[in-house]
Amino acid sequence: MIDSPRVCVQVQSVYIETHSMPEEERYVFAYTVTIRNLGRTAVQLLGRYWVITNGHGRETEVQGEGVVGVQPHIEPGGEYQYTSGAVLETPLGTMQGHYDMIDVDGVPFSIDIPVFRLFVPTLIH
Repeated sequence: MIDSPRVCVQVQSVYIETHSMPEEERYVFAYTVTIRNLGRTAVQLLGRYWVITNGHGRETEVQGEGVVGVQPHIEPGGEYQYTSGAVLETPLGTMQGHYDMIDVDGVPFSIDIPVFRLFVPTLIH
């Protein structure tokens, strides 16, 4: 697989205090991903791979088909946005990974998901 500059990935994360239980080392985060197709042909997202690292450096790998139950087609100039979540045992962590994509000619490629932080806002000043 080759990396392609045709697709841009941006992520915003937020701490979900109402679903978290710090006294039980349970910190819930939501993240919204925007995938933009900057190319001239349609692409499809086939799968995902994540590395989730908690504040103690423990890594968890997650992979699977599509995102939130779909394998979206993204037209040229279009975008696809979804929200998902992660639960950590620490109030600080990171996520990063890649999407497995395919172009209209059936050629597979991979798009990196840049590292982003998951954190309880009161910890970061």
